[in-house]
Parts: sequence; C-alpha cells; structure tokens
Amino acid sequence: MKTGIELIAEERQEQITKHGRTIEADVVTNSDYQLRIAAMRMIGDRGDYPAPDGWDKAIWDKMQGKPKLERLIIAGALIAAEIDRLQSLNHQQ
Repeated sequence: MKTGIELIAEERQEQITKHGRTIEADVVTNSDYQLRIAAMRMIGDRGDYPAPDGWDKAIWDKMQGKPKLERLIIAGALIAAEIDRLQSLNHQQ
C-alpha cells in the first residue's frame, strides 16, 4: 500500500507529464490563487463547487466527480503545485 505522500507525488507528476501543468504554466494561468481555491473545493463534501476562474468546466466536473480519497490526493497535489508556483515567484524576485 502506498503512503499518502506517495499518492500525492504520483498525482502531481501526472499533472505535470500527462496534463502539462508545469510550474511555469501555473505561474501564468493560476496567478489568482486558483490552485489554492481548487484544493479547498476538492476537499469539500459537496461535489458541485464551481470551477476556479479560467479552468475548464468539463475537466473540473470530472475531478469533482471522483471519490473522496481521490479528491484528497488531487487536493494535496494542487497544494504542492501552489507551493511550487509561489517558490518560483519568490525565486524570480
């Protein structure tokens, strides 16, 4: 059985390699804290939160439709992505 951190790391890697959600892309497209907002919405018990600004609604709905455990893993990966985005911004200054 994989640990939580292993599952989150795998999800984050998939976001990068499969979906092209790199740090550089997140700096450009998620500058209004969409990653943080998405992570908070993913851990909610409702499955009908609106997509963060600028996000594809169909992809968001697919994410929201996943079981609770998968949503928690995605939320963890989104938090990791937000940390990467913020560190990148701080490094650029």
